[in-house]
Amino acid sequence: MKRAGYYKSKKITLNLVIHLFLIAVTITCLFPLFWMVSSSLKTQETIFKDMSLIPKEFHFENYILAWKEGGFSRYFLNSILYTTSVVIGIIIIASLAAYAFSRLRFPGRNLLFFMFMAAMMIPIPGSFVPLYVLLSKLHLRNTALGYILCMINVGLSTSIFLLKTFFDKLPRELEDAARMDGCSKFGIWWYIALPLAKPVLAVVVVFNALNVWNEYVLALIIFDNKNLMPLQRALMMFQGEFLTDYPLLMAGLTITALPIIIVYLLMQKYIVKGVTSGAVFE
Repeated sequence: MKRAGYYKSKKITLNLVIHLFLIAVTITCLFPLFWMVSSSLKTQETIFKDMSLIPKEFHFENYILAWKEGGFSRYFLNSILYTTSVVIGIIIIASLAAYAFSRLRFPGRNLLFFMFMAAMMIPIPGSFVPLYVLLSKLHLRNTALGYILCMINVGLSTSIFLLKTFFDKLPRELEDAARMDGCSKFGIWWYIALPLAKPVLAVVVVFNALNVWNEYVLALIIFDNKNLMPLQRALMMFQGEFLTDYPLLMAGLTITALPIIIVYLLMQKYIVKGVTSGAVFE
């Protein structure tokens, strides 16, 4: 009895330590968001004097001013167009390529796959110069299409790797049953592989949406026309040479972060399934 009580108390203590650690990590992650929202509701005079998370006075007009002065309406639509197009393009191309690498047998299959994996080791800034030269020769520089194609290229390698790993674990009996019903290879990809890959697709969507939504450096290199710039361009409007309007900047950051937070919350249940999906096929 004493031994059982000892192990029980030890287990309770271990669970308590784990939960306290997780709570500390959660607070560490959420505090910058709370501070950002709190600062967006203050004034330029009080943002460095009032250190509390709850402002004494709420200045919601900062959001209206940030939206108007930063030109958010134009840049916001640009980022939605870029993010949506890139994510859809990556899902289609990466899922087709991953399924082909996983299930089809063709010459050079392993070489092509290793080339995609090798591309993951190249830092993104290292590809800026060849991308710039390639887009200039194709007359796609300073165009929305050129930027979308570049961002699709940036996210392909990781997405193919994630999806191929998932497709490798799919039972082949499902494909055999689909073939007996007269399903083609393309039909198996569309009706069998993609629906089962929803958890991994959710990870791919969140990862690439976050990458495109927050991208600014490549857009700065490709675009000459400011009207084509993504949402991050609007945030630079509040940073002056000698003075930065921090309340409006924080309001702009809050507006920028909100869509990605919504996407993550919508995909959360699929992401959780993706973590445990390996146990289903083992």
